[in-house]
Amino acid sequence: MKVVVITGASQGIGAETAKAFAEFEKNIILILISRSESKLSEVSNECKKMGADTHYFICDVTNDDQVANVANKILQQWGAPDVLVNNAGGFEPSNFSDTSGAHFRAQIDVNLTSAFLVTQAFFDDMLEKKSGDVFFLGSIASLYAHPGSVAYCAAKHGLLGLARSLRSVTKGNGIRVTTVMPGETLTPAWGATNVPQDEFIPARDIAKAIVDIHKLNRNTDVEEILVRPQKGGFVL
Repeated sequence: MKVVVITGASQGIGAETAKAFAEFEKNIILILISRSESKLSEVSNECKKMGADTHYFICDVTNDDQVANVANKILQQWGAPDVLVNNAGGFEPSNFSDTSGAHFRAQIDVNLTSAFLVTQAFFDDMLEKKSGDVFFLGSIASLYAHPGSVAYCAAKHGLLGLARSLRSVTKGNGIRVTTVMPGETLTPAWGATNVPQDEFIPARDIAKAIVDIHKLNRNTDVEEILVRPQKGGFVL
């Protein structure tokens, strides 16, 4: 059976990606990771109703020890992932002058360090298996700067660099690496925005893109994909 691991799976793009895999892939073991057990269990139950063999783990993916512990449990029980989706992240805007060192480090940790830790925890086993897809959820902020989101932009630029570096060492080894860079997507991160919902990308569309890329011929690697609202976005 195919093993799919998704971080940040309790809401937004992560939750929709879990449901998309449950809906469009058969005979999968779906492993969901997040810090919020109540929301994560709800997503897990939805996926189970769709027929996926679903399990979840509570984990702070910025914590080295917690990541290692959860990864070891997954590897021992199910082996190396066939799909790893690094979706965990967080958005806290702050302009340059008001960005504290603590705020900057926190944004780097949740958006960049977490993806490094999780990917590294599974990488050697995936490499030995000579198969698998690694997805990084970047952002339009991986490519373009925004003065009100200095730390976030730095983190997402770094995430794209991490993905490109990983891709450079996986060519010819059976592992594909894709960075998905959405523009403004309707997720809880937007909170009580006054922007009409139909101007956002639906989170489900990003999830379906991930599943569709995974389904491509194994000789095809979609290294980077930028997805924007039809109007072009309203922040970047």
